[in-house]
Amino acid sequence: MPIDNLLKRDRWFALSGLAGVSLLSWFYLTRMTQEMSASASTCLMPMSASWTAGDFFTTFLMWAIMMVAMMIPSAAPMVLTFTAVNRKRSTIDTVFVPTWIFVTGYLLIWTGFSLLATLLQWGLHAASLLAPMTLTVGPLLGGGLLMAAGIYQWTPLKKSCLTKCVAPLNFLLTEWREGASGAMVMGIRHGMFCTGCCAMIMVLLFVAGVMNLLWVAVLAMVVLIEKLVPANRFASSGLGFLLVSSGVVLWCVHLFSDSQ
Repeated sequence: MPIDNLLKRDRWFALSGLAGVSLLSWFYLTRMTQEMSASASTCLMPMSASWTAGDFFTTFLMWAIMMVAMMIPSAAPMVLTFTAVNRKRSTIDTVFVPTWIFVTGYLLIWTGFSLLATLLQWGLHAASLLAPMTLTVGPLLGGGLLMAAGIYQWTPLKKSCLTKCVAPLNFLLTEWREGASGAMVMGIRHGMFCTGCCAMIMVLLFVAGVMNLLWVAVLAMVVLIEKLVPANRFASSGLGFLLVSSGVVLWCVHLFSDSQ
């Protein structure tokens, strides 16, 4: 089969797989949100002061699937570029590696982040800093998280990680490794840079509600725009200013209301 036809077929399979996984993840989140809002008795999040092993697993599963739903769309350009480069290299006596291996490595890192987010939610719940029904933190902590996320947008680490994420071909040229194990390592490496770029944005889920699907969708769109907009450095800096300003406003509103 001509290489152009192979590239088109690979692209179609990759896009179909990514879209299918993302849609299934959003469907799961929608169903979970509906069950949570139906009544307190069917709420899937732990309401008591202490968590059971089942509570922890359910929360971890929710975070893991939520990260898939949020991050797969923004990872699509990297995955498609890997698929194309991998196919072209397979024509010069190298073995073609299934794209899902690269994606698995990428998602392994976000699964690790999901575990950390679950532990953070557990700690906030145990410290009575997280509202059990809305899964939000108070205005003081929320404002602090907004400002911290905004300041992080201006750090060299953020800029370095974002640079790796917005240039798929440059990433692959500098990080390429042969074989299935190499694809897994590249996926893991990309996941690490992506987490370094977006982890603080994900933490903002605690501000407006971990299972607030509108907030989840907004943050997913922010991540996507930040990676796709050509002038991403300006978008990233502007987002930092917006987050810091929002944190300050939240603190001021809270302090003003307390003084009344």
